[in-house]
Amino acid sequence: MPYSFHSHSGQFCKHGYGLLEDVVKEAVRKGFHTYGLSEHMPRYIDAELYPEEIEAHCTPKTLEATYDDFQLEARRIRDAYKDKIHLLIGAEIEFITPDYAHHVQQLRETYGIEYIVGSLHHAYSIPIDFSPDMFQQALEQADGQLERLFIQYFDEQYLMLQSVQPEVIGHFDLIRLFADQSVADATLLLPNVWKRIVRNLDWVVAYGGLFEINSRSWKKGLRDAYPQRDIIQAILQKGGKFTLSDDCHGPKDVGLYYHKLPVYLKEVGIHTLYYLAREKGETVVKKHDNVLDDVFWRKIESWE
Repeated sequence: MPYSFHSHSGQFCKHGYGLLEDVVKEAVRKGFHTYGLSEHMPRYIDAELYPEEIEAHCTPKTLEATYDDFQLEARRIRDAYKDKIHLLIGAEIEFITPDYAHHVQQLRETYGIEYIVGSLHHAYSIPIDFSPDMFQQALEQADGQLERLFIQYFDEQYLMLQSVQPEVIGHFDLIRLFADQSVADATLLLPNVWKRIVRNLDWVVAYGGLFEINSRSWKKGLRDAYPQRDIIQAILQKGGKFTLSDDCHGPKDVGLYYHKLPVYLKEVGIHTLYYLAREKGETVVKKHDNVLDDVFWRKIESWE
């Protein structure tokens, strides 16, 4: 009974590839039970555009139009494939400034968004996962101190979590992507960083959000999926809930590195997962016990 709640396509995302419908077709082919469509929300000022968007002559207005087009296409696709797969339509959000709390609420009201992937891609309003150079710019804002940058990231994340209460927490510790891996995990465990991580975890556990195990980190060469295993252990101790996400950016990414998940889940002690579903017009959380016994994992061997 596989699922993923974090996905993109080249049709609606400049750093993705392929058509949204082809992403869904691949999810059907690979036997996914539920798949979440979560294209990026718009950004609202020119200074927040990524280099690839500037090169493509995008503007905040065209990003808004693109997200509107996504919602229309996602609804068409869901109707066309309703007998083959359960699709939920959501958004991966930004929280570059506190004003984004208002923007997210507007999206919820305008589109009846079924779930939010709460991600933080910036610190000091600088992208921290786009390129090593931009990560370095953010690090310079923290006076070159990785600990200070991590503190800033988790403080901004906390504001996002409080303001939005996303159903799914996207790549909780994304800040470690371009950090020196020899020190990143140790920095996460420093007292002033760790207490902020614990604070953020406590908030999510209290309102019932799902922490995604995001397998895309393996494509980036990291040892662990997001979040890393020390954070996973803290979530488990607090009774937090996990789900799965491939963070797909195109058809070939569907189920990306899912073949590594059974061993990884066993190593970190996760035997129960949770997933989102729609019932009577509402998004609800469902429990998936004995996840390692699911026949899905054996089917992965037949994927091409």
